[in-house]
Amino acid sequence: MSRQFLRDTQNSDGGWPYFSGKHSWLEPTIYAALALNGESSGERAFAFVRSCALAEGGWRMSADVGMANWTTALCITLYLVNGVQDDAFRNGVHWMLNTIGAEGSFLGRMANLLHPEQVDIDASLQGWPWRPDNASWVEPTAHALVALKKIEKHGGTVSNRLSLRARVEVGEKMLIDRRCGDGGWNYGNKRVWNTPLPSYPETTALALLGLQGRPATELKPSLDAAARWIRETRSPLAKAWLGISLRNWGLPVETAEVDQSEDILLSALQALAEPGGGHQLLSPAGNV
Repeated sequence: MSRQFLRDTQNSDGGWPYFSGKHSWLEPTIYAALALNGESSGERAFAFVRSCALAEGGWRMSADVGMANWTTALCITLYLVNGVQDDAFRNGVHWMLNTIGAEGSFLGRMANLLHPEQVDIDASLQGWPWRPDNASWVEPTAHALVALKKIEKHGGTVSNRLSLRARVEVGEKMLIDRRCGDGGWNYGNKRVWNTPLPSYPETTALALLGLQGRPATELKPSLDAAARWIRETRSPLAKAWLGISLRNWGLPVETAEVDQSEDILLSALQALAEPGGGHQLLSPAGNV
């Protein structure tokens, strides 16, 4: 049902909006393209994504946004799935390797030293921000790690593999450093003003996607938290992300009927979360 809804709501430019009848954005387009991988709809979507590449590196989110941002990681993943490593791909990888969280800047480190109680993080562990010159957050860091690990796994073209490996290692450490006391993840921090923050199901799922390849024993509290969340959460978005993540970790996921949503991004993620629905495309070892 979700896949037919995606086919029916694709825009004439090949992309998808967040809701039918609106203009195309990269985020729902890439998830829909992955869900329809191998179909003509997916091919048209990839053509739209390619048209959004910026000459200086990275991709813009839509015609209304002119600068590169976190969706660059999703684009790199989609390029690898489609077996394309052109100049836009190489420029995008370069852009992503050189985009780091602002918490490691001089001002960020000074603020952390002067007020360590404000945010409990290791500021030297820089992940990826939503946009350049901002602080690192869990979700963009997770997507960047999936893309870079996919390059490593499948021999993607990159000028400096040592730099890529170093960024992956620091990004993983950043996520582990930000893990909450219950094993899950908040959106950015684990503690603020000496107050422990709660974890959330969707960010826990995304962090575990980014940490694919780490020993399962090391992440057992986190995997247990994800398994608990998928039983308890009422959020369709969280359930979809948890389904994708747990399947990629090789863990059982109970299949349940879902109501068709008018939210195109959610529909694409629900399609990917189905058994055999393409969740493996968001794994470093997944089919390309």
